[in-house]
Amino acid sequence: MYELRGITKQYKRGKDTVHALAGVDLTIADGDRLVIQGPTGGGKSTLLQMLGGLDRPTSGSIELDGTDLARLSETKLTNVRSENIGFVFQSFNLIPTLTAQENVETALVPLKVKVRERRERAAAALESVGLAERAGHLPAELSGGQQQRVAIARALVKQPKVLLADEPTGNLDESMRDEIMDVLDTMWKEHGLTFIMVTHDSALAKKAPRVATIRKGRITVRENANS
Repeated sequence: MYELRGITKQYKRGKDTVHALAGVDLTIADGDRLVIQGPTGGGKSTLLQMLGGLDRPTSGSIELDGTDLARLSETKLTNVRSENIGFVFQSFNLIPTLTAQENVETALVPLKVKVRERRERAAAALESVGLAERAGHLPAELSGGQQQRVAIARALVKQPKVLLADEPTGNLDESMRDEIMDVLDTMWKEHGLTFIMVTHDSALAKKAPRVATIRKGRITVRENANS
């Protein structure tokens, strides 16, 4: 479970101070599926970075299972990310010189998983997203949708508690968007993940049980009755 209390984030832009987050309070239960929306520059990605331990708040606490991520050392924070949090980004972030199989395996290296187990788990992860036959292909030999499937497999191969996705369908057409969302929803249900996604796509937001909207660093949360 996430417990965010009084989260602020400020940074300098020239002579101005930007208030990216302005006192965010938010609870996200285990197994929740939350979509984060809002205008560009409103604080969506900043909040997601806080949840993933990729950035620290200026003030406030952000607890994951009782551990305040804002106060962990860099080493311990890296361990939390490696063990408990999977990331999927709009730009896929695959290593172009590695095959799909090898890209997925990279998520297991920090966990010191032995080579044979790495290969087996990566192969199983690729099979779970329908890419077993493409394991030996480089990213350039895959379509955009296939590359995002590899990214999803990489995020999930370490068996995280949390899956964070930042505009995961932003580079895809509508049909491929729906296909990738079906994969993500299936993984969320099958693995009991806490799934948090930033998106501009209102059609995707309507399908989520809860939607958090951020404007000028402030958050409101609504329930979707028909999700």
